[in-house]
Amino acid sequence: MAAGWISSCRQTIITKSMDKRSFLKTSTALVTGTMLSPFLSCTPGKKPLTNWAGNLTYSTDNICIPNSVEQAREFIAQSPKVRVLGSRHSFNTIADSTKNQILSSGLNQIVSLDKTKNTVTVEAGMKYGELCQYLYKNGYALHNLASLPHISIGGACATATHGSGIKNGNLATGISAMEFINAKGELVSLSKEDGELFYGAVVNLGTLGFVTKLTLDLLSAFDMQQVVYRNLPMKALENNFEAIMSSGYSVSLFTDWKNKNINEVWIKSRVEDNTIISLAPEFHGAKLATKNMHPVETQSAENCTEQMGVPGPWYERMPHFKMGFIPSTGKELQAEYFVPVENAFDAIMAVEKLHEKITPHLFISEIRTVAADNLWMSPCFKKTCVAIHTTWKQEWDTVMNLLPMVEKQLAPYNPQPHWAKLFTMRPSALQSRIEKLPDFKQLMQQYDPGKKFRNEFIDKYLFGS
Repeated sequence: MAAGWISSCRQTIITKSMDKRSFLKTSTALVTGTMLSPFLSCTPGKKPLTNWAGNLTYSTDNICIPNSVEQAREFIAQSPKVRVLGSRHSFNTIADSTKNQILSSGLNQIVSLDKTKNTVTVEAGMKYGELCQYLYKNGYALHNLASLPHISIGGACATATHGSGIKNGNLATGISAMEFINAKGELVSLSKEDGELFYGAVVNLGTLGFVTKLTLDLLSAFDMQQVVYRNLPMKALENNFEAIMSSGYSVSLFTDWKNKNINEVWIKSRVEDNTIISLAPEFHGAKLATKNMHPVETQSAENCTEQMGVPGPWYERMPHFKMGFIPSTGKELQAEYFVPVENAFDAIMAVEKLHEKITPHLFISEIRTVAADNLWMSPCFKKTCVAIHTTWKQEWDTVMNLLPMVEKQLAPYNPQPHWAKLFTMRPSALQSRIEKLPDFKQLMQQYDPGKKFRNEFIDKYLFGS
């Protein structure tokens, strides 16, 4: 689930970072000394930024927000070290830097719509919510969306952020071409015509350079309807998991792990030929909801997308939350693990065994499926996965003690974590599960031989033991 969605419906501003955020900060803040042209929008000496949830304060106050590719090229060429920031929806230090950070938010325009190739080219800082309405008006759709539309396209794709649908790949699988600035400040263009080189670069974790443009493949626009069922027995998943997860274009299960129960089943279906699907009163033992629901049953559904089978544009149904509001800072923590879909029920029940320990400390967990892809650094490389996501209360010490327990329960199924969320597994274990890691390291050497785009997170999890 997209970072920070629980508190997005609360409209609260959280200004205080966690006392334990020092765990996430790199060890020593270094002075940059980088000389920059005056036209660059940089803020040395100002307060460092925080991530969206406020659990992490970044380790540098030298921040650049270029509003042109040329400005970005100059800044990167002059910087000895730099990390890229998107919409700051990561919960860990993947985007942290002790020297310089460059934000993509200033590059947020639609570049072109190609109605011959059915593609759109956008700048990487554009948010999905800024693109979707434009596409719909022009008769187009994207194949998938995350639960929150307020995330940058570049950042989401670089970390293999997804959505749901047993036949739907993550957001990065919709990319057909990309442009980025390498460590020398040079522009590099890649497309599907470049084959494996392209598939290695798409989910890049910010290690190859600063992505400036992305070309996305488009579908014809369509309408969707969304329905919610309540109280599905977990036992129903044992023999019907794939059938349940295939019951709509996109399906999500929400559970607080109480009573071996799935609290809510969200089914999003395409409306074909203006034919609305009738709403069955029961679904594998679950009962049809009689009102719009929030994933956390006690919270207001005011900012959630329309349910009750009411048809509407794809972009107003596929996310869980509406695009027409500005999300507040989410006081929460998030973790997510991917395991092969054939292990789905066993993995779910393995986590369920911890229900007495985890339930008091979470808002909700979401279970989704993501189709296999051929992107080297994607957790779904060559395998369709079930993604088990948990939105935790912002209880740092407790959560960081619980995550190793969850990872131990999932260990028989070789879990891979979401790159932008919290996890504690040993780097050697993570590396052993990434088939194309040696090839990806060669790409890093090719585009960044001086390790300009590396940071402590990348050094630890891709190169550490």
